[in-house]
Amino acid sequence: MKRHKNFIFHGVLWVFIWATAWLFNGGELDFMRENWLSLIFQLFAIALLIYFAIPHLLLKKKYLLFSIALVVTVIVVTLLLTQFTQVPNIGPGFGPGPGPGPGPGLSRNADSRPPLNAIRRPPSKFFINLLLISIACVVATLVEIFLFAQRKEEEIIKNRNENLQTELKFLKSQINPHFLFNSLNNIYALSAIDAGKTQESISYLSDMLRYVLYECEQEIVPLYKEMDYIKNYLQLFSLKSSKSYPITTQFHAEDAQVPIAPMLLIPFLENALKHSNIEKITGTFIRISLTADKNQVNFEIENSKPNSPLVTDGVGGIGIDNVKKRLAILYPNRHLLKIEDTPESFKVNLKLQLNA
Repeated sequence: MKRHKNFIFHGVLWVFIWATAWLFNGGELDFMRENWLSLIFQLFAIALLIYFAIPHLLLKKKYLLFSIALVVTVIVVTLLLTQFTQVPNIGPGFGPGPGPGPGPGLSRNADSRPPLNAIRRPPSKFFINLLLISIACVVATLVEIFLFAQRKEEEIIKNRNENLQTELKFLKSQINPHFLFNSLNNIYALSAIDAGKTQESISYLSDMLRYVLYECEQEIVPLYKEMDYIKNYLQLFSLKSSKSYPITTQFHAEDAQVPIAPMLLIPFLENALKHSNIEKITGTFIRISLTADKNQVNFEIENSKPNSPLVTDGVGGIGIDNVKKRLAILYPNRHLLKIEDTPESFKVNLKLQLNA
């Protein structure tokens, strides 16, 4: 089907070119009678290239065979065209034959041969036809190469997008099980302390699961849903103890409906809760700040670091590397991630430019 469309395109192109030439020659019927076969043989040569030589030789990188096929096509079609056409009579004073008679006062005994520069021979019929067919074949080849390159670029972009979507789904699949694992661990620890709080934590978990399983399937979500998720996560974590954890939050959004990729901020919170030793309470802290307007989201989180490394459960989180990959895919050249790691604290600042 694509070959047919390409051939129709070349047909329309050369009909337009010949129609323009016809108009510039005064729109005489003699021009059409003398050149309509040239158009037919040009289209014949183009058809040979489009349906055979280009797809089977050139596009398969058989450059030598294509060059041979191109030359043979041009010569054979030119010879066939030459057998059926004649070079139009350009006008008097051209070509072989007797020149004008002697002028007044001149005898034929004098040298009556016209000067050499007065004898003009028109280009041979074969040369004119060769030029017409060659131009048609070269133009057809260049157009086909351009269209092929354009199709390949579109395929590359399509495949790249598909790969990015696949990678995004894989990264999000890493997030969900880890979230569920942490939440269930928190509820299990709470069940041994307070049954009432256990029920409350299950309510928080239900809201969070609804967000993860349904809302996060979308490419973007309103910012307020991500904020609610963070709040529920902190509430669920805080129920583990009757004491108040030294966690401070500051949320301010001029427009809470601004779009953001889901589950993009929570890995930083998980990292802070895990490595701050916040359950010790004394000498620890976590500070969270989230501000946004219609153009930008600014997220900042800082946590204390214990004097000695913590012994974790060995399972580990999805890590900041996961977030970096998602940011590179979702916000290319539209994000700024700054991490400050000192002996006393670990601080992350993420700025997202919402408008491309």
